[in-house]
Amino acid sequence: RALETQKKAFRPDNPELANTIHNLAVLYLLKKDFDKAEPLYQQSIENIEKTLGPQHPLLANALQSISIMYQVKGDLIRAIEFQRRSQEIREHNLALVITTGSEQQKRLYISTLDIETDIAISLHVGSAPHNSDAARLALTEILRRKGRVLDAMVNIIETLRNRFSAKDRELLEQLSDVRSKLASAVVNGLGQSRPEDYQTKLTNLEKQRDDLEAAISAQSAEFRSRSLPINLDNIQKTIPEDSALVEISTYRPFDPLATTKIGATKPARYVAYVLKRTGPPAWVELGDAAAIDQNVAKLRIRLADWNTDVEAVARSLDSQVMQPIRNLLGATQKLFVSADGALNLIPFSALIDEHDRYLVETYEITYLTSGRDLLRLQSQKAGKTSVVIANPAFDDQIDRRETSVDLITGSTQRTFDLTKAIFKPLPGTAGEGAALKRILPNVTLLTGPRATEATLKHLDAPRILHIATHGFFLPNVSSDLKIQRDNPLLRSGIVLAGANKHQGGNGEDGILTALEAAGLNLWGTKIVVLSACETGLGEVRNGDGVYGLRRALVLAGAESQVMSLWKVDDIVTRDLMVDYYTHLQAGDGRAAALRQVQLQMLRNVRKNRTHPYFWASFIQSGDGRPITGPN
Repeated sequence: RALETQKKAFRPDNPELANTIHNLAVLYLLKKDFDKAEPLYQQSIENIEKTLGPQHPLLANALQSISIMYQVKGDLIRAIEFQRRSQEIREHNLALVITTGSEQQKRLYISTLDIETDIAISLHVGSAPHNSDAARLALTEILRRKGRVLDAMVNIIETLRNRFSAKDRELLEQLSDVRSKLASAVVNGLGQSRPEDYQTKLTNLEKQRDDLEAAISAQSAEFRSRSLPINLDNIQKTIPEDSALVEISTYRPFDPLATTKIGATKPARYVAYVLKRTGPPAWVELGDAAAIDQNVAKLRIRLADWNTDVEAVARSLDSQVMQPIRNLLGATQKLFVSADGALNLIPFSALIDEHDRYLVETYEITYLTSGRDLLRLQSQKAGKTSVVIANPAFDDQIDRRETSVDLITGSTQRTFDLTKAIFKPLPGTAGEGAALKRILPNVTLLTGPRATEATLKHLDAPRILHIATHGFFLPNVSSDLKIQRDNPLLRSGIVLAGANKHQGGNGEDGILTALEAAGLNLWGTKIVVLSACETGLGEVRNGDGVYGLRRALVLAGAESQVMSLWKVDDIVTRDLMVDYYTHLQAGDGRAAALRQVQLQMLRNVRKNRTHPYFWASFIQSGDGRPITGPN
């Protein structure tokens, strides 16, 4: 009845009419009356495309709906084709919209698309498990969505860091303006415009955007590499012949016949895709996310205490996660692992395989937020000098306060309770700094009162940045600290000189939070090593990585990072870091060097450091290749 009324009131190309036709098609789909649903879907699609153009979000909705109909009907070839068209439109519009707004606005926008990823994976895993095209679609969707907000923020900050010429920056400003206008036109739709005028406006704006992107790409290899379309072909080209990308994602199985949005998805599950330089992606469903996360929590407790046994739970978690994936890897031993959810918070190297071997004994692992990171890491720039910050003077009167033991942190771990105001020196960091001074060429060593927050904030893209001090991550924050609970970047950080007096130079308080670390200039920094406690922890957000120092250093521009996942021993960490840099200077890759040190510790029974608490605490993320560029 509504449709008949609208046909009398509206022009045939009115998008409101198309919306009603689409809703009627959905009703027939739920009744499984495909003969009536299919022509209505087709009519709706033709109307929207004619009225709003081939890239409008409403067209993506309609294409996905007809894909779901074909999925229910069992016509998987058509289901996959219409899903592919829908995904391409979504990506086109996402690339526009995400260039504008704050990080919070970007995250909120991405969250509205979460169910699209569930639908794509469910189409593959649930309906077309043996179809390689469905697998490619699902993996492409994951690669386009996971960590996308982080990428967008990195691109914005990179532009602001003046890495381009004045002419490039002028073109970038023009491009930003055109993208904003185009995004606004797409989101706001037809409005009061005639369909033909609206189409002309979109066409003109898209041509301006394409011309500006071509002009910038012709002058900037960096812009060219980061502007590559996100697809499997481009990502596969970045994967070395001897390596594999392991992309793990959470998804909620989608019920295409659910009558409510809440009932459309089931409890979350993990799925893994393995992509090599050539060939189609392989995949395996790992199972219920809650059961896996429960084992992750158990393993984290045992890893952080060398007096506990880890073997049983490490083996159990491996059987859930890595053993199924190993069946897809063949002989490949170099892995890029992009985890999701709670799996971001464990070192895969500490899992135990069915032969009772730690995975570090078999695999070299580099961690990524998303396999898409491989595109960004193709563009490289190297700073000239290296900086080591170690053994900060938290308070030059610390020795006079030894009687206040309850206010001073222990000296055996590089962490502290933020609710207590006094931080004790870490003896191992002094020797660590002195040793790295001897190992690294062209290095500046900042210790004692020189290791300040103000000095760190004024560094200009050192080639290597190493910081040995106290670190922290607070999952829960006391209200009297006046730290914003809703911003996890304010709940993790490192402690520097003057922290006991709240004097870190130039008005700083001596505590560098992750939020502040995101503002450092590390564009050209090959690696940042945070030789401190819990620097790799943060608030986990499915599909968007870990919000903490790990995320902050990527935003700051660091090419790779080495960080810890629990409270580390001071002296053991000193020895680990000295050996790590020795391997780096010998030409080992960043991931390979860390693995070699871990293997040495694991096999050195004499020093009794075989428990993974000692050797598995640090992980390497980002670019795992040898450090290149000027020494």
